[in-house]
Amino acid sequence: MTAGRAGQDSATPGGLSTVRNAARLLKVFRSREADLGVTELARRLGLGKSTVHRMLTTLVAEGLIEQDPRTGGYRLGIVMFELGEAVRVHLDLHAAVGQVLGELRAQTGESSQVGVLDGHEVVYVDRLESAHSLRLFTETGRRVPVHCTSSGKVLLAYLPEARRHAVLRAAPLTALTPHTITDPEQLAAELARVRRRGWAEAINEREIGLASIAAPVRDINGEVIAAISIGVPLARCTVMSLRRLAPTIMEAAEAASRRLGWSPELSLPMRARKEG
Repeated sequence: MTAGRAGQDSATPGGLSTVRNAARLLKVFRSREADLGVTELARRLGLGKSTVHRMLTTLVAEGLIEQDPRTGGYRLGIVMFELGEAVRVHLDLHAAVGQVLGELRAQTGESSQVGVLDGHEVVYVDRLESAHSLRLFTETGRRVPVHCTSSGKVLLAYLPEARRHAVLRAAPLTALTPHTITDPEQLAAELARVRRRGWAEAINEREIGLASIAAPVRDINGEVIAAISIGVPLARCTVMSLRRLAPTIMEAAEAASRRLGWSPELSLPMRARKEG
């Protein structure tokens, strides 16, 4: 074994041990005490105070832990709250869309899925495959580009303008087919069209012979947090037939949104107050 290889092997357990101890440290705060000092944390973890202090310094820098300037004690940071909220939203989303996806597949006979935005990609977090012999195979957890999928267009279209521009600056508008929209102005016009009609389509944009149509899923505050869509092979479905399913997709998206607490009746007065 070479010296370099030996160094790699000896370093790996130490690295894993550090991560494990950091995870144990974070779990201590599940006790919900106001804050905890280095000495108490070291006692509970069975580690040296210098080791605990080094971990705390790193976690504070990452926003996972924060220090009370008055007492010197430590507590969970705002980033942990944000992570917890993200987990809650995904759990709520999964519960809300499960039955809706089943009904959508039954109505359309096509593969149905729910996607969320992660950076400049769409991640499918839930999916039901079509019963047809000729169908799409896109596994749950699959990442796809945001600019050439119907779900991505929906998620982009309803982002606040500043965030939408930030996502598009980071996204490589790669031409995956001759039909992929890569011009920023053309894409902006497409997203405006999505907002006007309430649904998006992608025809031969990610892969020749594939098409999809999507609509927005909203949370209790009316924010678009996901897109529900169906995907079809064009060998079995024409573009016009797919577009006729737009109202069905929008109804499914509204049903999922209502399960998350959103009400279009209540959102209209709220929108009017914001615009006023």
